[in-house]
Amino acid sequence: MIELNKKLAIIQTKLKAKKSSYNSFGKYYFRKAEDILEAIKPFLIEHGVTVTINEQIIANDPVPTIQSTATISDGENSIHATALVGVDLNQKGMQTAQQFGAASTYGKKYSLGNLFLIDDTEDADAGNKPSTVDKIKAKAKVAITAEQMKKAVEYLKAGGDITAINKKYKLTTLQENELVKSTVKSQIKLNGQRDDITKA
Repeated sequence: MIELNKKLAIIQTKLKAKKSSYNSFGKYYFRKAEDILEAIKPFLIEHGVTVTINEQIIANDPVPTIQSTATISDGENSIHATALVGVDLNQKGMQTAQQFGAASTYGKKYSLGNLFLIDDTEDADAGNKPSTVDKIKAKAKVAITAEQMKKAVEYLKAGGDITAINKKYKLTTLQENELVKSTVKSQIKLNGQRDDITKA
């Protein structure tokens, strides 16, 4: 029977965890803990091993620190790898549970990465270029904000084309109706000015 350390070495050599998520701001692909766990599954039955992740808070000062431990076991022996992640309690726009959840997600990812020797550098190679689906998603319309809506109205009042706004933003029926009204009012005002000029 193959020893556990040899089984782990085989898995480390063969494991390919794809980076399924794309950061459109930084323009790079990254992998999640879920990607690693999904890639590990075929090896579990093949080598008769299990993989588990345990977490515990090991410190609270100056910030809460989560220790994530990834373990591979064959039922008799176990090999562990850990990762420490601090919880950012000052992260804006997130509740405490979300802050701990974010730290937990990172901890799981890095402990698994340490156990299976996964390089987590940002990829810019050919195998990680955006696919057609990713490009379509990147070009997908975004919801228009209140501030952008005001600018859109001003743009239309100045004679702008509503088609350009429709191409860029995802508008609700209410928002589109409001912009159409702005276009109509703009045209009425413009026609009125023309009539005044003609009468003069």
